[in-house]
Amino acid sequence: QTGRIDKSYPTVCGHTGPVLDIDWCPHNDQVIASGSEDCTVMVWQIPENGLTLSLTEPVVVLEGHSKRVGIVAWHPTARNVLLSAGCDNAIIIWNVGTGEALINLDDMHVDMIYNVSWNRNGSLICTASKDKKVRVIDPRKQEIVAEKEKTHEGARPMRAIFLADGNIFTTGFSRMSERQLALWNPKNMEEPIALHEMDTSNGVLLPFYDPDTNIIYLCGKGDSSIRYFEITDESPYVHYLNTFSSKEPQRGMGFMPKRGLDVNKCEIARFFKLHERKCEPIIMTVPRKSDLFQDDLYPDTAGPEAALEAEEWFEGKNADPLLISLKHGYIPGKNRDLKVVKKNILDNKPTGNKKSDLINAPKKAADASNPQNDAKLDEILKELKSIKDTISNQDERISKLEQQMAKIAD
Repeated sequence: QTGRIDKSYPTVCGHTGPVLDIDWCPHNDQVIASGSEDCTVMVWQIPENGLTLSLTEPVVVLEGHSKRVGIVAWHPTARNVLLSAGCDNAIIIWNVGTGEALINLDDMHVDMIYNVSWNRNGSLICTASKDKKVRVIDPRKQEIVAEKEKTHEGARPMRAIFLADGNIFTTGFSRMSERQLALWNPKNMEEPIALHEMDTSNGVLLPFYDPDTNIIYLCGKGDSSIRYFEITDESPYVHYLNTFSSKEPQRGMGFMPKRGLDVNKCEIARFFKLHERKCEPIIMTVPRKSDLFQDDLYPDTAGPEAALEAEEWFEGKNADPLLISLKHGYIPGKNRDLKVVKKNILDNKPTGNKKSDLINAPKKAADASNPQNDAKLDEILKELKSIKDTISNQDERISKLEQQMAKIAD
């Protein structure tokens, strides 16, 4: 829907401080995670037909950071695994299904983390930090696999992202404050595979990467252009393709997942450019004379189905994304509701300090999760869902009646 929205348009408003980062869940099109200055991460389930009322109740609140949370990123292949990074220089990986922090990397960064990126199968993360280092981390072993000091010599912020082949692409500044981009092999971080100087503008270059076409789009903050490059195996490795220019500078950028694009129009990327008072879609197409499906533009792409459950990933399993074909356009399936089953902390806490109590406590906890309780929980959840559905139907009915009244009044 385009056009100006109503002043009283519903919003998602549960944080008590400004929201610094958001990320749509790759495995559920109704779920979004947000990190905020209030030190919390919240996960929201947006109703199927959009918001009719403002949403103030998150599905789950994840508390564990001691300072503001500037980065949230969902795991690419495991369901309900979410990473957050805060100004406390800690990275926490959560199981959203239980609301627990399962991995806490709080001693790897000595300075502010600029960005975090998962690799293709979610076995590693790479981070760019204010200390000018790029680190490659194995989060489950909680160890740094590779790192590079002074990736870019300049003092201004850097970005680092994983590419599909496992290499790392970085943007930053030279000592002379020129903007640079570089390509690195994590197995040998001594010298970059490629390093290019761009210009002397001072906006941070935000990289958006499409693994299917191997194209990187660079959107400079405050620029009015988007430059794009193809990454290949042959020198110079990073090939400049073109620049999209417009009149107004961008304050921020969003990127549509591949399955949201119009394959009939040969659309290969869609950006959402943030202006001061509006959001403008920018569509990149490859002109083709034929109306047939262009399979070179649309190789099978990551679909919405998770390849692993959270528990499997935490136990050490890896899996590549499950791919889907876009030949007939993407048909969205039914999203499952995000259910959060919190473990009962009280069951595990011993009442006294006697040894016998400590030995018996885990047994009680195990007994608590018997099938009878599970069945009861399912029953309650079903009833809750049906009541919620009824309420949302009544909300729609009320708003329709209000519209009718307004028309009559007019």
